This record gives sequence, structure tokens and C-alpha cells, in this order.
Amino acid sequence: MNPQDPLAQLHPLREPELIGWWPLAPVWWVLIALLLLVLAAAVYWLWRRYQKRAYRRQDERQLAALLSTYQDDADSKAFVARVNSLLKATALVAYPRRTVAAASGEQWLALLNDTLAHSGTDHTFTAEFAEAGYRPGPPATDPEQLHQLALTWIRHHRVAA
Repeated sequence: MNPQDPLAQLHPLREPELIGWWPLAPVWWVLIALLLLVLAAAVYWLWRRYQKRAYRRQDERQLAALLSTYQDDADSKAFVARVNSLLKATALVAYPRRTVAAASGEQWLALLNDTLAHSGTDHTFTAEFAEAGYRPGPPATDPEQLHQLALTWIRHHRVAA
């Protein structure tokens, strides 16, 4: 060590500590809070949607039971009448009672077909379906096709706001 060299007397430079990630900056706390709020709102919305659609899941199970009963006893007239009753019960849950309860014949078909309009199917409920309960003999409606159409209506009918 040379006493004439003042730089030689200096200690080596210390490196500063690395900046840690904790504690978080206030901006990060705000972002986390917003993310949690959005997540909670999404979960709440999904839960409400699931609850609102519970009647659809129940009616799908009932329709499957009706098809199973039809396949066992081959009574197409009873099947059509029961499907009609099921669709009416479903409509009473989804739409105002004053609109659905008194609907029959052409009004009932119009309600079913209008609410099915945007489901992506080309098929509609026919007059034979509405009149099947009032005519003697087996209905002209194909039960398998009626089952598919009723299932499509239950899954995709538009609900009044």
C-alpha cells in the first residue's frame, strides 16, 4: 500500500441490495383488488345464470323420462299430450302467466315457434301437434322428431326480460 495514493486507502465499492418484490407498490394492490372484484362478479353472474336455468335442466330430464315411457308403451297420443303439457309448464316458468295460461291452438303454436326462432333449427311446431290431443286416433306427428324439437325448444327458447 502506497501512502501517497489516497485511492488505495478506499474500501471496495458495495453493491446495493436488489430491489425486492415485497412489499407491493400501491398500484399492484389496486390491480389485485380490481381483479378480485371482477372475479367475484363473474362467479356471481355465472351462479345466477345456473340458478335461472335450473328449470331447463329439470325439464330436459322430464322429457327424457317421457321418451323412455313412450318407447316402453308406444302410445304416441299420450306422448304428444305429455310433451305438450311439459312445454306448457316450461313456458309458464319462463313467460308471464297471462301470456301462456290461456294460449291454445294457433296462439300456442305462435308462442312456441316465435320463441324458437333464433335457435338455429329449421323445424317448427305444426298444427298437428297442437290438435293431436283433440283428434281421435294416433297423431300425425313423429314422436322422435317431436322429442328433438321439444328438447331444442327447452334448451334454446328466449326468455322474456
